[in-house]
Amino acid sequence: MDRTMKTVSRLHLLEILLLVGTVLLLSSGAAAFRAQSDLADQVVRLHVLANSDSEEDQALKLLVRDVVLERAESILEGVLERDEAESLLRGQLLELERLALKVVRESGYVYPVKVELAETEFPTREYEGFALPAGRYLALRVLIGDAEVQNWWCVVFPPLCAAAVTEPAFSALSDDAVALITEGSAEYVLKFKAVELWQTLRQRLT
Repeated sequence: MDRTMKTVSRLHLLEILLLVGTVLLLSSGAAAFRAQSDLADQVVRLHVLANSDSEEDQALKLLVRDVVLERAESILEGVLERDEAESLLRGQLLELERLALKVVRESGYVYPVKVELAETEFPTREYEGFALPAGRYLALRVLIGDAEVQNWWCVVFPPLCAAAVTEPAFSALSDDAVALITEGSAEYVLKFKAVELWQTLRQRLT
């Protein structure tokens, strides 16, 4: 009987520990989810989608990316607010689309090209010097042809697409946002996994 009681007690203790762990994870996830939402309100991502996974189409994607990125960074030079960045980009969507289409045609392809600003789901992504948690972000999307395969993304505002991001590039972000995306890899794993949990719950509920 004593052995049975001890076994039951251990099971109850395990259940309590699991419950406490779940509560802590959800609490951490809620905080991280709010942090991701705040971050999403401060950035505009760049999302370039190729026509196919062929070597030629992937190379074309990179050519289009370079032209669009260069022009977008020129448009947003000196901008410090996300709302202003969004407004300027919306006013230049047709120009960006024209530039992208010009690259496609000069490369010998007849694919259609569409450039838009749209709320888009992104997975967690690590870059050199920072990382972004999964979630919904406003994105400058460049869709080439069927646009259903491998894609390329970064952050066009603030200008974080460079291979090595410098400190001034973060000036348009709040201190909390900078802390979220630039902490060490161990912090990324814990916080971003919590964000992914909340994103999954949100998607299932909606």
